[in-house]
Amino acid sequence: MSTPPKTPENRNKAVIAYLDGHRLKGYIYNFSAMKDSFRLFSEADPLRDRGTHVELKDLKAVFFVKDLSGSPEYKETVFAGSPKSGRKLEITFSDGETLVGTTDAYNPQKFGFFIFPTDPKSNNLRIFVVNKNVSRAKFL
Repeated sequence: MSTPPKTPENRNKAVIAYLDGHRLKGYIYNFSAMKDSFRLFSEADPLRDRGTHVELKDLKAVFFVKDLSGSPEYKETVFAGSPKSGRKLEITFSDGETLVGTTDAYNPQKFGFFIFPTDPKSNNLRIFVVNKNVSRAKFL
């Protein structure tokens, strides 16, 4: 069982979206799009707990965020400007949730890909999307 590093410098704040709709918040130290799983450490005391084992196959997406509390009242906009890099993509999950962002690596044959929000005020830094739970992907 892994334990987190002794210092928090290399932690990623994340919100984990499961297929059944529930979400967990915490810190990730060992995420890799090439691995099947990772550990999520609690918000309360990430340097002391042993973390929760998370299987990517059980997820809709992993939202890497600026702040774990976020701004629930904020509604993201679809930024109309040209993307800084990548192609603009709209994805719709099987539960109806829609995201718009840019990606350099969308390939429906792969397990997943990263998408970056177009709204500069978004709390999301990047989102790892699990492809099998995307019902539609459309380049804009």
